[in-house]
Amino acid sequence: MALWDRIKDSAQTMQNQLVAKKNDLKSGAFRDASMAMCALVAAADGVVDPSERRRVAQLIATNEVLQNFPAEDLRVRFEGCLDKLAADFDFGKVALMQEIGKVKKKPVEARAVVQIGIVIGGADGDFDPTERAVVREVCFALGITPAEFDV
Repeated sequence: MALWDRIKDSAQTMQNQLVAKKNDLKSGAFRDASMAMCALVAAADGVVDPSERRRVAQLIATNEVLQNFPAEDLRVRFEGCLDKLAADFDFGKVALMQEIGKVKKKPVEARAVVQIGIVIGGADGDFDPTERAVVREVCFALGITPAEFDV
């Protein structure tokens, strides 16, 4: 199987797992951690160009699990996370990692945040090394073994 197909299959598998848990993923902490994860993946290379911002925003808006929350609320939170990264990348990253850390004691939500990162990162068929590194870092922050998600 080609790398492209494996990436797409992995992202689809993660999405299917998320949908199965959709009813367990309605907390504000999950919502905020998911938007922080999306912003970190979008800015994994240190830059968020307008097309990438639009692409991730579109993925957020159409993600079935994230439809538990109002789309406008998600957009505002995602943009706020990106603004933190744009203002001071290192400080913004620390703030977003702290936001993600709030789901650490909720294993279903913690794993779902990691899966959201993989879905967003792999949606374009290129889950690149910088995106994988961000997901791995989040795994460590949440006390999850990255190998569990093959990152």
